[in-house]
Amino acid sequence: MTRKKIYLFDTTLRDGQQTPGIDFSVEDKIAIASMLDEFGLDYVEGGYPGANPTDTAFFSEKRTTQARFVAFGMTKRAGISASNDPGLASLLQAESDAICFVAKSWDYHVKVALGCTNEENLESIAESVKAAVAAGKEALVDCEHFFDGYKANPAYAIACAKTAYESGARWVVLCDTNGGTQPPEIRNIVYAVIAAGVPGHWLGIHAHNDTGQAVANSLAAVEAGVRQIQGTLNGIGERCGNANLVTLIPTLALKETYSSRFETSIDTERLLNLTRLSHAFDELLNRSPDHQMPYVGASAFATKAGIHASALLKDPRTYEHVTPESVGNFRKVMVSDQGGKANFINALKRRGIEVGKDDPKLDRLIALVKEREASGYAYEGADASFELLARRTLGTIPEFFSVEGFRIMVERRFDSHGRVKIVSEAVVKIVIDGQTIMSVAEGDGPVNALDLALRKDFGKYQHEIDDLVLADFKVRILNGGTEAITRVLIESTDSDGVRWWTVGVSENIIDASFQALMDSVIYKLMKNRQLAGKIAAE
Repeated sequence: MTRKKIYLFDTTLRDGQQTPGIDFSVEDKIAIASMLDEFGLDYVEGGYPGANPTDTAFFSEKRTTQARFVAFGMTKRAGISASNDPGLASLLQAESDAICFVAKSWDYHVKVALGCTNEENLESIAESVKAAVAAGKEALVDCEHFFDGYKANPAYAIACAKTAYESGARWVVLCDTNGGTQPPEIRNIVYAVIAAGVPGHWLGIHAHNDTGQAVANSLAAVEAGVRQIQGTLNGIGERCGNANLVTLIPTLALKETYSSRFETSIDTERLLNLTRLSHAFDELLNRSPDHQMPYVGASAFATKAGIHASALLKDPRTYEHVTPESVGNFRKVMVSDQGGKANFINALKRRGIEVGKDDPKLDRLIALVKEREASGYAYEGADASFELLARRTLGTIPEFFSVEGFRIMVERRFDSHGRVKIVSEAVVKIVIDGQTIMSVAEGDGPVNALDLALRKDFGKYQHEIDDLVLADFKVRILNGGTEAITRVLIESTDSDGVRWWTVGVSENIIDASFQALMDSVIYKLMKNRQLAGKIAAE
């Protein structure tokens, strides 16, 4: 049986840029386009040339070598010819392989947003597509609000889709712009469009995630006959986001119900880079990856409960729907106060630490972990701290340095203009090879000042930690009152692109932070010497 090709269209750089807090620079767009192109997607939509200086500069040259590079924009305005529309001219002049036009397909929007007649809107669709084809561009039409438009006026919504198809559009993309349509509705409406004369292999789906079903809706559309899926990396996008290509791609590739009938440009070899792509994108956005994202999350193949871990070690298929290696991820059996001996032995083995199940040191480690977790530590989310604790308990680790003490000063004062100013200053004394080094630093808050002071002068180790970056800092209060126990979790990364997590617990938030900071630095020095990091540094 010949498998049908599903084309993958990435709109991270256009629709994904609508995400609150995300604003790509030209350099960001170039880097992301290169990542998408290298990964093997069929289409990369870059933005809206002519709408802003960033997108105009981005389209000054072609940014992909394999993927089709797509410019996005509106159809020509009603009452103006295609040759006299400046917006259309910008699209035609952009250095792109294709143009994706957004077209109204809900008659309510035609009347309210465009202020023209239904017939004028159809003419705008037709003339825009013809102009793109005449200019040697592949034409796509995003039928905005298609599913809501179909429910309000099915004949007009289908007329918009048919006009695009009959005018020469290679793809007619049905958009669930408000994200509220349900999978059975998607399926039935796609069937109706195909029955009306637009072939399925000319149809695409563009789903938003407002009910958490953008992936499900995309797959429902594929089942009904569409052959292009539009989505974004890690599901970013306005409001609740777009269909997540990082979830859709492995589902199509690894689930037999789809892989037996469909194929994509992402083969098994390219799929091995999926986790790296997802995490590299989050790194570019300067945000921590979602640990529970399907397939690529740090917890996607993590097992905590002892009974699950025992079965998992006997046969991974008992608790894994695909092999983690198939998407570039890895299996993680976590240690916690819920974990049995099998968890610990496996966790240690994967870190290169061999220990017998009857070794009294193992019992001591398990008791220590459970005792410390009862007091507030959380080693399941702090792999690096667990590895350091295990190595100290079962053997030794080098004593790179010792801390003689630290002092934090927080001062609230008024500046010369009478404005309140908060100043945080930290002093840290460390000892390396018998030599005492004292460092002082000011920072944005006491923890930042402490971090800066701790890493300001590390003597002979300074060059080893220059690339150490604190990527995330989380504080959790474990009980009530001002005397509450505080847990601090720190996520660190370095120039190798690896990341690790450390934890500290104390009734004093500064002391808890210092514990986690110390573990992060020691772990980094261990990692540099290949003495740690088989699992935690991911």
